[in-house]
Amino acid sequence: MKKFLLAIAAALVVCSMNVKAETRLGATAGFTYNKVHFAQSDIFRSDYMPGANLGVMGELMIPGVGFGVDASLLYSMRNGKLHFEDKKAWSSMGIGAQTATFHYIDIPINLKFRYHNLNGLENTFMPMAFAGPVISVLAGHSKCADQLSYSKVGLSIQMGLGCELFEKVQVKAGYQFGVGAACNTKLLDEHTAKNRTWFLNATYFFK
Repeated sequence: MKKFLLAIAAALVVCSMNVKAETRLGATAGFTYNKVHFAQSDIFRSDYMPGANLGVMGELMIPGVGFGVDASLLYSMRNGKLHFEDKKAWSSMGIGAQTATFHYIDIPINLKFRYHNLNGLENTFMPMAFAGPVISVLAGHSKCADQLSYSKVGLSIQMGLGCELFEKVQVKAGYQFGVGAACNTKLLDEHTAKNRTWFLNATYFFK
């Protein structure tokens, strides 16, 4: 992952040597649809649940090329419903379905491409694609802490598609999958889970 980030930085430095980069700052907000995914097949069921995020995003683009990067600072709430009643270790203690809630400070960093050769249409509508890592710092969690232990810092990869409207608003939709564990069960500590998240975000740029 470090090599990936260094490659992005190096590419931008090389391009910026001859072309002045365009930078923008905006406010962003969106919805998440998350599942706490256990790799082990014999663990209890888990369901997707809605959540949200809110924050700011900065963008750096190389004019005339279409490539650039963006980075955000977000508060993100991701939820997942866990059916503890499916496993005797918990059902024998009277523990049923519970919602695991993760409160994160997220730092997504995306390499992005905007297709702008649309004969003037790009001033109204410009399609784009993006991908990159997301660093997540756990700021809080739900009372499922009695059954789960939570990772303090996580790493995910996200990718998706979007568009820019009227050179002011960007709408992005994508999928984010955890690389490291988000939590693990206390009774059966070999059972680890990663977040699997669909998201939809809108960003308004101030200039």
